[in-house]
Amino acid sequence: MRKPQDQQLIGESPAFLGILEHVSRVAPLNRPVLVIGERGTGKELIAARIHFLSGRWDFPFIKLNCAALTESLLETELFGHEAGSFTGAAKRRLGRFELANDGSLFLDELSSTSSAVQEKILRVIEYGEFERVGGSESIRTNVRIIGATNEDLPGLAESGKFRDDLLDRLAFDVITLPPLRERPGDIMTLAEHFAVKMAGELGQDVFNGFSEQAKDALMTYRWPGNVRELKNVVERAVYACQDQDQPIVDIVFDPFDSPWRPGLKETPEKAAPAALPTGPYDFKQCIQDEEIKRIKDAMERCRFNQKKTAEFLGMTYHQLRGYLRKYELTEIEE
Repeated sequence: MRKPQDQQLIGESPAFLGILEHVSRVAPLNRPVLVIGERGTGKELIAARIHFLSGRWDFPFIKLNCAALTESLLETELFGHEAGSFTGAAKRRLGRFELANDGSLFLDELSSTSSAVQEKILRVIEYGEFERVGGSESIRTNVRIIGATNEDLPGLAESGKFRDDLLDRLAFDVITLPPLRERPGDIMTLAEHFAVKMAGELGQDVFNGFSEQAKDALMTYRWPGNVRELKNVVERAVYACQDQDQPIVDIVFDPFDSPWRPGLKETPEKAAPAALPTGPYDFKQCIQDEEIKRIKDAMERCRFNQKKTAEFLGMTYHQLRGYLRKYELTEIEE
């Protein structure tokens, strides 16, 4: 039975629709695929869509996070082991390559694997066979590998941290996912979707939407954690809203933000004042440099949300925009 993983992909932006078209083209082919993207961009969902649009859709879709295991454990998880192959191996265990036979194997954080494990994966791709840990019997398998990472694999290969030959075999096709900040048209679509689901989980009959202030905050934020972060932020906002009959106003991007946060650096107000120059200096340039520094610091502190930055600096949004244009700082919002 077809599973619902591919139903979670939501968006109508050109960049997103281009990715879906790319997936549809490569899915029917029995070739390895690499899915590259920042954290939270939906690499596993794309891998699932590739599987369920392929001729293997009725066979297993097996997943493994390679970064979550040590080299020895990763090897046994991938290839299985024979009884007695090491202390505690009381019976034979099948690995992910056997479990995924005739289906697809999704290897997340592929860049974290060791050279020895990479060599064994390469052998499976080239010859379709492997040996269990502690065994000598060659086992045949028919698996499509879908790898994923947020690292620069060609760069790692150039520095000797990833095998060139494995990269060549895996990179039959590479799907690079756009970050959420490059999909601005999808932000509110996704936010509404997550909000409605969260409202339902909380037993609310209806979701009353987002205020203009909240929409502005969501649209101007840079989303370093991408869709996963957006989901958390929206669900937190729905949960924290005290009046279910009103649209959401407050958006909290950083739940750790608190004046009592342990290890919080000393605020500028409490910091020691900068020493004055000992000789003549350009007063206007000095003031300009200080304004630029404070604006950049505030933007970073507010995670590049211009509305919150303006509030933090005690000015209006339009005043902040004026300073950004005056000092040619508009590039820091990109």
